[in-house]
Amino acid sequence: MSLLARLATWMPFGRVPEVSARDLWSELQGERGPLIVDVRTHAEWEQSRIAGALSVSLPTLPESLASLELHRDRKVVTICLSAHRSIAAVRLLREHGFADARQLRGGMLAWWAQGLPTEKGPA
Repeated sequence: MSLLARLATWMPFGRVPEVSARDLWSELQGERGPLIVDVRTHAEWEQSRIAGALSVSLPTLPESLASLELHRDRKVVTICLSAHRSIAAVRLLREHGFADARQLRGGMLAWWAQGLPTEKGPA
């Protein structure tokens, strides 16, 4: 992959597949909901997160993929504060074979705006 293509992966703009906060909440109520990868800082994650979300800051995501034990046949939703960092996370996951990777549209700001439940504190 060219340097320009690699840089484009990390740009926090553009379009990637998304899921709304309400739709994600519904999917999480199912028997096998999507995996949630929260790419905010660990401090942000401790302040407020979706139950079950994995905390992996965006800069460490490439080297953390193997240890996360994500399943390529399962939907993965990336989350950040405002749906900018999560764009790069979706691109990276798709490059590594996670065909059903998408981001939370509007990020945690959208989740909070819908009044959906969160957890806080250390896991």
